Amino acid sequence: MSITAAIVLYSTTWFMVLLMVLPMRGKTQEEAGHVVPGSARSAPEDAGIAWKAKLTTLIATVLFVIFYGIITSGWITIADLDRLRPDLGPSQVQD
Repeated sequence: MSITAAIVLYSTTWFMVLLMVLPMRGKTQEEAGHVVPGSARSAPEDAGIAWKAKLTTLIATVLFVIFYGIITSGWITIADLDRLRPDLGPSQVQD
């Protein structure tokens, strides 16, 4: 795996995890009892972005290590993922 592929894999993993972590521990302004004039009642009271970014980085790093290990070990290949077109995998040279 090239360094570019690793960066793309980590970035994609990080943003996917972020989208799952963002709704966690959410408390709206209406639930907190303090609605800022001009904002929606459903707006977050305190988004806690720093905590969520740290949690996202931790989870994404663990997942990246797992994905990297699976990809570089060859445990799962393109041929395993595409059963309809087995010719997309590594070519089999017969003597």
